[in-house]
Amino acid sequence: MTPEDCMCLVKERQPEKEVDENGGLGPAHDGDEGERVDGSNHLFLREAPILTEESRISKDYNCQDKKVGAREELVLRKDMCKQGTKLSRRDRVELGCRFQRAVSSCDWELAWNLLVLAKAQALNDVLCIALDSVWFLTTHEELNGITGLIKKIIGDGANDFTRAILRTSFLASCVSACQSKMMNLTDAVGVTTQRLHERLQECQGDEVLKVEASTKVQKFTEWALKCIRFHSHYQGNRGRRRRRNQSTIEVQLQLSAFKTFLELAGDHLTGKDFTEAFDAACFPVALFSSSFDPGWASGISAIAVQGLLGMLVEGGADNVNQCFLEASRFGSTELVRILLQIAQRNSLDIDVDLALVFASHYCKIRTMECLVEEGNAANLLGPLVRASERGCMQVVQWFVNRGCGDMDLCLALIAATSSSHLGVSAYLLPQIPHHVLAAVSIEILKTVSERSRGSLNGVAFLLRNDFLGDPTATYAVADSIASSNDEVVAPELRAFLKEHWSEDAFAEGLSSGQDHYVNFMRILRRGGSPICLMDLPPPLVTAIVYKPLYMECMEAGGKLLPQKLRGKLVEAASRLGGRQVDNDSPAKELLAILEHHLPRHFLPL
Repeated sequence: MTPEDCMCLVKERQPEKEVDENGGLGPAHDGDEGERVDGSNHLFLREAPILTEESRISKDYNCQDKKVGAREELVLRKDMCKQGTKLSRRDRVELGCRFQRAVSSCDWELAWNLLVLAKAQALNDVLCIALDSVWFLTTHEELNGITGLIKKIIGDGANDFTRAILRTSFLASCVSACQSKMMNLTDAVGVTTQRLHERLQECQGDEVLKVEASTKVQKFTEWALKCIRFHSHYQGNRGRRRRRNQSTIEVQLQLSAFKTFLELAGDHLTGKDFTEAFDAACFPVALFSSSFDPGWASGISAIAVQGLLGMLVEGGADNVNQCFLEASRFGSTELVRILLQIAQRNSLDIDVDLALVFASHYCKIRTMECLVEEGNAANLLGPLVRASERGCMQVVQWFVNRGCGDMDLCLALIAATSSSHLGVSAYLLPQIPHHVLAAVSIEILKTVSERSRGSLNGVAFLLRNDFLGDPTATYAVADSIASSNDEVVAPELRAFLKEHWSEDAFAEGLSSGQDHYVNFMRILRRGGSPICLMDLPPPLVTAIVYKPLYMECMEAGGKLLPQKLRGKLVEAASRLGGRQVDNDSPAKELLAILEHHLPRHFLPL
């Protein structure tokens, strides 16, 4: 799915049903049935809580007492199994909780004994629990214990490898993300909710589905953080309080255990499984990315994610480029950096230039820097032009500061001006040498006119701001187009320039100014108004005659005035100054003559 089509949809997979011992129907997956949050193709699992309310962790938890109780109940459960009684849903949940505690406390004997009770779906439950525990390994003894359990569970018939790999990939990513010095477990759910909300706001689609997707991802994250807290608690009880930063040896142990699982699963895992697991592993890193401390992606904390993603690629994940583009779009710089490294190590083709387009479109400056400096993105023209079309000044400035070719800047100027983002146009104009603009001046005006969809404001802006840096040259270009017979020139553009910016327009302005003066003098001498205009103070008479012209010039703004308006101004300045002013006189000098003869209270502050 491309970023343009991105929409977070939620599809429910209905749980299978199985007949319990009383002939009733119960969920076959204990509430763990898969749910897909589709939009970036991520698959997550709705998990049961790590512990039920009755068995929640407390500060004074006594592992030894619980162990004895578990073994006493184990005898009863074995008797049930001997009688052929099938475990109820409640029994399966309780079995999972007890197995979780046994694994987390490294009580391998109890864990092995509990496996006797695990049948059918319960085996898949404990496989997931055992596999999740690999991301908390700290010693070789723990590695041997957990891999032995996984081998036993798979040997006994566990076969839901898809669920196991998806669930553990999401968890592993959360564990690594929480290694950041700037990430707090307490705030992690809130951060996820906020980031997901921001991400969904950039997508188009049904608001109800967006809310549903946000709620479910928040629940998935809460489950992962509960798992992290749970294991940290037991490590603390064993005198191994989980440190914020893992060691390289610990990460190697964890990756070794995960690799063992992949070898045991073998061909039971398909390319689709690896692809969806890759999505699941990328998602938390993408959401938490902005909360990572600098250097996270190059530190030990990210090695586990890098190793995990690398093994998923080796297994057959084929969506590296898709995840790379989405990470670029949403500004997940750390994930972009990791995926660049994975692509390089595995000789994968990823579209860095397209990623730069996405990052620049959403103004993700840090991601843009990463793509150019580390990803060697070479095509800067496309993103620059698109940023100019949208009027994104920050992105345009970033590209200009990095260095752009003169012709690239000309294209950006055309894009900004034709889209009426005149602030960007004003910024770009001084960046382009005048001789370059002069060489393509006619094409610039024609192209801006063609792309402006009937508006000529962009053309007028360039002319008013003397885009060639020479009034004579700028007026000459406008007159050249106005008098051209070239059929390529749009009739609207030719008519506009002929009426306002041509030499003929200047002559018309002079004539109009003369007519205006003559008409006023006739009124002054022959008018029948009871107010005798000749008795008014001269500045007030000047205001009556020329204040409308002065205000029109001020409203036009810019460095240059349209030729027609300038002709009127030249005539007025000549009358007021008592001498014929030069036709090429700058507009500022001509306006200064008017201001000198107008009452001060008529002038703008």
